[in-house]
Amino acid sequence: MSKRFSRHLYPLWLAAGCLCASLLAQADTSPQAIAAERFRLLEQALQAEVDQGRLAGISVLVEQDGKLLHRSRHGYQDIAGEVPLADDSLYKIFSLTKPVTSVAMLMLQEQGKLSLDDPLAKYLPEFEGLQVAVADGADGVPQTAAPRHPPTLRELMNQTAGFSYGVFTQSQVDALYLRADLFNPQQTLEELVGKLSRLPLLYEPGTVWNYSLSVDIQARVVEVVSGLPYDEFLARNIFQPLGMQDTGYYVSAAQAPRLAVSYKPGENGLEPQDNTRYLTKPTLIQGGSGLISSMDDYLRFARMLLNGGELDGVRILSAESVAEMARDQLPEGVAGPSWVQGNRFGLNVAVVEDSVKAGHLPVGTYWWWGIQGPWMWVDPANKRIVLGMLQNTDYRHSRKVHGTISHILFGGQ
Repeated sequence: MSKRFSRHLYPLWLAAGCLCASLLAQADTSPQAIAAERFRLLEQALQAEVDQGRLAGISVLVEQDGKLLHRSRHGYQDIAGEVPLADDSLYKIFSLTKPVTSVAMLMLQEQGKLSLDDPLAKYLPEFEGLQVAVADGADGVPQTAAPRHPPTLRELMNQTAGFSYGVFTQSQVDALYLRADLFNPQQTLEELVGKLSRLPLLYEPGTVWNYSLSVDIQARVVEVVSGLPYDEFLARNIFQPLGMQDTGYYVSAAQAPRLAVSYKPGENGLEPQDNTRYLTKPTLIQGGSGLISSMDDYLRFARMLLNGGELDGVRILSAESVAEMARDQLPEGVAGPSWVQGNRFGLNVAVVEDSVKAGHLPVGTYWWWGIQGPWMWVDPANKRIVLGMLQNTDYRHSRKVHGTISHILFGGQ
């Protein structure tokens, strides 16, 4: 058993292992089938997370070939108010915003307004003359040189453009990111991207996968190319056509009672975090985070992807563009994310290459998640969607929960 998983999950994993052995001995071992016993085990595992005080609440949905196989809610939207999670609860989805930005970029490519293989500076001239760090320098400022080639839009989307987040790695470049106050919520997207254009790249473009603010740069590209503020572009071209009525960058007064509280583990249990800032439109609209959505809304987005870009007669993307998003986009010799073994990377989504290493997610599943735990798994081969919603600031524990769920649902298939 991997050391990544806590001891309190061991009984559930042991039960899942026994279940897998039993299922393999049965006549119907179709890889597309999920036995009812797996869903019973899943509900036990999720309820244990709530009962033992590790999560305030969690909701999970599994849909296959357009049919609902499983939906369950466990725990609370608000512990103090004793408000249970509901089907229409709203969640801060953080980096689940990133797949939405993929769709926005691909829509503009289909319209002939951009090409993913163009250099970034063609659309944002402030990135002309961008430098890359080549060695540490004096006074915390790295030595720089011109990159071997300027970063392209495709490299922005496969996270090899050379940018960073400033908080997940440590280098002189990352220190410059922190000094630049890139996460200041009072700035605009244009101002954020302008700051990034004046900072050196951490890596040569196309050489290293590195999680970064590149998706926020993509959002700015969308603004410049479309002539619309990013949130307005998403509303007009994705959310309204798909009927995603509860998805946006803040909640209205009418929606506010449905917004789930985020919780941070503390010495005396789960500590609630203030939702106030999500009740008004933010100044900083980002492409890599910031959206609020419901399970049903995000399901409509995932269904559109699984259906090859169309939902209920409304086409958002071509099937070819969805396939482009969901295939391995990393250059030869560039490794995928080190913290999610068995995965390569597409356009703002991970793509499963090795099922066992990837926690038993089926090969070809493309997915991503938000830092407070919500996730999306889209499995084209099995015509399956798995969504989960939770609000937990301990992202390491969220990843353990994801691993437990994928093992229960798919382990041994």
